Amino acid sequence: MSPRYTAERAVSPRDESVSWVVISSEYELHVEACAYLVSLRRADRSINTERTYAPRVALYLSYCTDHGLDWKEPGLPGLARFLHWLIDEPLPSRARKKRVEERFRKKKTANQIMTTVCQFLQFCSQQGWVSAETVAQLSEQKYLSYLPQGYDPGEEGQFRTVRTKAIKFEVAVEGYEWLNPEQFTTLIGLTRHARDRFLVALLASTGVRIGEALGLRREDMHFLSNSAGLGCQVAGPHLHVRRRRNSNGALAKARMPRWIPVTTELVTLYADYVFERDQVEEAADVDMVFVNLFKSPLGRAMTYHNAKDLFDRLAAKAGFPARPHMLRHTAATTWIRNKTPRDVVKNLMGHVSESSMEPYVHATDEDKREAVERVVAIQKGQGLA
Repeated sequence: MSPRYTAERAVSPRDESVSWVVISSEYELHVEACAYLVSLRRADRSINTERTYAPRVALYLSYCTDHGLDWKEPGLPGLARFLHWLIDEPLPSRARKKRVEERFRKKKTANQIMTTVCQFLQFCSQQGWVSAETVAQLSEQKYLSYLPQGYDPGEEGQFRTVRTKAIKFEVAVEGYEWLNPEQFTTLIGLTRHARDRFLVALLASTGVRIGEALGLRREDMHFLSNSAGLGCQVAGPHLHVRRRRNSNGALAKARMPRWIPVTTELVTLYADYVFERDQVEEAADVDMVFVNLFKSPLGRAMTYHNAKDLFDRLAAKAGFPARPHMLRHTAATTWIRNKTPRDVVKNLMGHVSESSMEPYVHATDEDKREAVERVVAIQKGQGLA
């Protein structure tokens, strides 16, 4: 019987650092897949990225063994069949009951898995494990007739020709999800602890990513009106976002450090959290800002999994989706709609490309209605309606 593959979480006995590996059903490491995951670590990618990519590679390897496909030389027809299998094959049932509605992957998810597989094969080609001919088939040349905002085509248009994925589903671009003011008020009102209330408010008011929030240290919280005593010349209360390795795997995506002003309300919520935290002896000397206070191991830095559980519980109570990144979108949308200059929003968000700002402009029902009514008013004024 051919071996199947799974992604497994590995904890170092030396320093308890977390990494991910791909192993077979015979408990053997898949050397090339594990090397690829190590390369992500060495490229300073987030542990969350490693956790996401490992199961995708394992799924591809399992498909190849089940269908008699050489994973090193799959060919375009083989990869195309894999892509369609991803959306045609029912997902494993989460329920114990026999009669449940089958679930399937979306085309967007299938594209994401295929992207990881292509990156894996490209890495293997660089190591000499996969032929250059195989990798060459993964992409094709495309001429950009319409340029994204901020894209530089070059003086002679030499950058208009790019390489794009050869195998993918065409999918509609989905809008970014965010919370309106009423939803945010509901969400923060459902929090039971000062720590959780501060985390929700922090994400919504500063726009930091969840990895950046979970990676904050106490030394980053300059919440005094004057931080000169800390060697910082930034005026007013603010926090610093820095990229560094943390014991909980949290990692700031942006490589450049930045500082973000905070409101008096957020400072007050932080003071409430510090008071709550001081009641837990195990958290007293921990430098990380967000730590476990209510479940073991007490004092341990909160992880992505802890944060996901928290937001899942809040969403279930609220009756609408609520995820950490939605609060980041909420912050950006609020700033833009209040006429904050785009370059300022871009700096606050830690974006490098101007085109990264485009998804954060959401048209509300009120925006669209006002636009239509404005046209009608103009037409009436001109005697056209």
